[in-house]
Amino acid sequence: MSDSDPRATPTPAAPRGDDPAPASIDLNADLGEGCPNDRALLRLVSSASISCGAHAGDEATIRETLHAAREARTVIGAHPGFADREGFGRREREATAGEVEALIVEQTEFLWELAREQGLDLRFLKPHGALYNQAQRDHEVARGVVAAAVRLGLPLLGQPGTRLAEIARERGVAYIPEGFPDRGYRDDGSLAPRGEPGAILDDPAEIAIQAVRLAASGRVRTLCIHGDEPGAVANAEVVRESLERAGIEIRGITG
Repeated sequence: MSDSDPRATPTPAAPRGDDPAPASIDLNADLGEGCPNDRALLRLVSSASISCGAHAGDEATIRETLHAAREARTVIGAHPGFADREGFGRREREATAGEVEALIVEQTEFLWELAREQGLDLRFLKPHGALYNQAQRDHEVARGVVAAAVRLGLPLLGQPGTRLAEIARERGVAYIPEGFPDRGYRDDGSLAPRGEPGAILDDPAEIAIQAVRLAASGRVRTLCIHGDEPGAVANAEVVRESLERAGIEIRGITG
């Protein structure tokens, strides 16, 4: 389905910062992708979406991250994506709902097996990269993601007010709306595509302001730190500090 499909759900308005801050919010990071910051980030976040090995990472890396998550007592979830290691799972693909459902279930079951070796359980599902972005607007991909969540019995992370959120609600799937302190937003509330000017924020002050604005909007229940960014640890530190200064507790919402 194209962005101009009349069935597409309008993207929500950009978050506002003039609403009262919530008492708490989750802070998550995408980990297990072979990047060097996993252990440091696990000390700063309250949940972690772990790569299932298709878009990045390998079995040894994933096991190491799961072990570190157990030590940190961090809530974990599955982070499946398109099998596109060269493009880090960030290149869009044509896929039917059935194909999307199958790849998510297969990857998540693989991760679940490794997690159980560590005495851990998966608490949520968060697609990665292109699969995540397509699911926000593409009816067919969104149907596949939600069908996988139903089969797996897991809550689903995604952006608020999207096609994915709508279908999850229709299917009775618990939906956890997510915001991104380190990403640029368009005026209509959608994420600026990578490659566009301002799509990736690298100014700590700007990241801190956006983290509090997103949390205070009341539209999201978790904030994401991209673990593959060179400044991921510094970003997580500044987000934690800004939220704590605003009186917002960081707490795993699925723990």
